Amino acid sequence: MILDKLQAIEKMNQFGKERIPFLFFCNFEATENRILPLDNIDENEINYWVRGKTNAPINPKEKKITPLEFSKSPISFTDYAKAFSIVKRNLDFGNTYLVNLTQATPIAINRNLRDVFFQANAPYKLWVKDQFVVFSPEIFVRIENGEIASFPMKGTIDAKLPNAEKELLNDPKEIAEHNTIVDLIRNDLSMIAKNVRVERFRYIDKLQTNQKELLQVSSEIVGELASDFIEELGTRFFQLLPAGSISGAPKTKTIEIIKEAERYERGFYTGVFGLFDGQKMDSAVMIRFIENKNGKLIFKSGGGITTFSQPEKEYQELIDKVYVPIY
Repeated sequence: MILDKLQAIEKMNQFGKERIPFLFFCNFEATENRILPLDNIDENEINYWVRGKTNAPINPKEKKITPLEFSKSPISFTDYAKAFSIVKRNLDFGNTYLVNLTQATPIAINRNLRDVFFQANAPYKLWVKDQFVVFSPEIFVRIENGEIASFPMKGTIDAKLPNAEKELLNDPKEIAEHNTIVDLIRNDLSMIAKNVRVERFRYIDKLQTNQKELLQVSSEIVGELASDFIEELGTRFFQLLPAGSISGAPKTKTIEIIKEAERYERGFYTGVFGLFDGQKMDSAVMIRFIENKNGKLIFKSGGGITTFSQPEKEYQELIDKVYVPIY
């Protein structure tokens, strides 16, 4: 059952008070949400993997895995440049400081969506029958032992490029983008937590894809929660949506710009999903996302745009992020 925002908040508050474990997933604007008790999920309809916690059965197709075939047909640079120009104009006018611009890429792969769920290497995975699969490397928030932590991921480069790590860490555009998102997430967490602080700043993770190895930059931001936080879990959690790393700053105006520039529905792409086990919550941003659209597979991807961004580089990043971590 799809819930609107108010219904989802009420249900999450109820389950928090009663310490009922549940799975949840929300679309980009949190207008469509599902809140499902863990003991009431049909494994033939929904499978999840949250850092080892899963309801997935043994994959019956693991016995015979054919070589991966994967191709993509990205939007033309000309069309991408039109969307980029809308974002750039708003940046120049001071309407926004950071915009996450995304596009949809048709793909072909010799796997169905559930195969991708089983075979992809990612800490967070979700498969919804006939709809989508997500294999996300990006944590949204973790709630445990009275603390909340967020790990925004901003900055990507091909690991094989000369001096890739140095280039990534010293690129003015990447620095500006990451600084902006860290400030945004710190402000977001400050709405529901105290003593919010940056524990780790701009550390690098390596991600292996079916095509290349990527370097990505993240930070860790932590805050202290009130003792009764779980009693109002939904109310507090939904204050953080949409995720800052896949919208921008300031959020409200930036979402308007996103809608004007992208001209397509994100749906559950760049929403969030996660698990509440009765005490702790672990969640991810729904990036690295393949959707079944009328029988055709669409991969949605994008990146953060700042005043320092160059359209050619941003276009290439969008393409580089169209991959499956099957290798």
